[in-house]
Amino acid sequence: MWEQYKKGFKAYLQLEKSLSDNTVQAYLVDLEKLTQYLQLTALVNTPQQLTPADLEKFVKWISELGMTPSSQSRILSGLKNFYKYCLQEDIVTKDPTALLEAPKLKRSLPDVLSFGEIENIISAIDLSTPEGQRNKAIIETLYSCGLRVTELVNLKISCLYLDVGFIRVIGKGDKERLVPVGDSAIKHISIYKNHVRVHLPVKPGNEDILFLNRRGGKLSRVMIFMIIKDLARQAGITKNISPHTFRHSFATHLVEGGADLRAVQEMLGHESITTTEIYTHLDREYLRDTLQRFHPGFKK
Repeated sequence: MWEQYKKGFKAYLQLEKSLSDNTVQAYLVDLEKLTQYLQLTALVNTPQQLTPADLEKFVKWISELGMTPSSQSRILSGLKNFYKYCLQEDIVTKDPTALLEAPKLKRSLPDVLSFGEIENIISAIDLSTPEGQRNKAIIETLYSCGLRVTELVNLKISCLYLDVGFIRVIGKGDKERLVPVGDSAIKHISIYKNHVRVHLPVKPGNEDILFLNRRGGKLSRVMIFMIIKDLARQAGITKNISPHTFRHSFATHLVEGGADLRAVQEMLGHESITTTEIYTHLDREYLRDTLQRFHPGFKK
């Protein structure tokens, strides 16, 4: 019974919402959790029969499984989207998720690298090897542009406008944005592209992909994680580092420098300004210092 609804929901997410494959898959996994719960409890058989009380029991069930509040919120978001689809297709007449509240989230503050730590990581790169030249261009691009790891591995040569200092990034849901790129990143992208990449045997289908492995194929997300973990270890950094750390650091350093939140939102490709506002809470010492210097109530 539910399989036909899942197929319809998948088509709706892909065609009408234009969501990425990863996001579509995440929503379908969320819906699968609900159907597993319904099978276990033998509560109801169709979306029409599901009540708000049934959903509250489901939320309690996933909470007792040990899921974090953020995972629970994501599942509820998936279910709300499913019922939007059901209403649109006249599968249901009422939305049982309408009054369902997500658990309150405590925003965890991610690790941020100081500018000095980023320089130490870059200094740890062995520039005597082709991979080292590539890795330097990768780190410079991550920090200069605040890219997501998926955006980095999919970055195309045809999306580089280095002469005017911009790159075109294809983000979540295939949304495009233009991001300024710094002089140091421009320099090292150019060195890699013109002196390293030209010597690689490029695999068919990867002709336009900027960063390649030594066999001429596209780098995986896991490979970027491994490169960064290894460089952080060499630089003696014990913080929990991932490609996303550079994105957080990019945003934090911009906000610390006084950048407008809307501009940072645009550069990060965030849909909502509230997603960007997390970066105003990161550096407590910086905020305190600012208050002591500029707020009359903090003057000694």
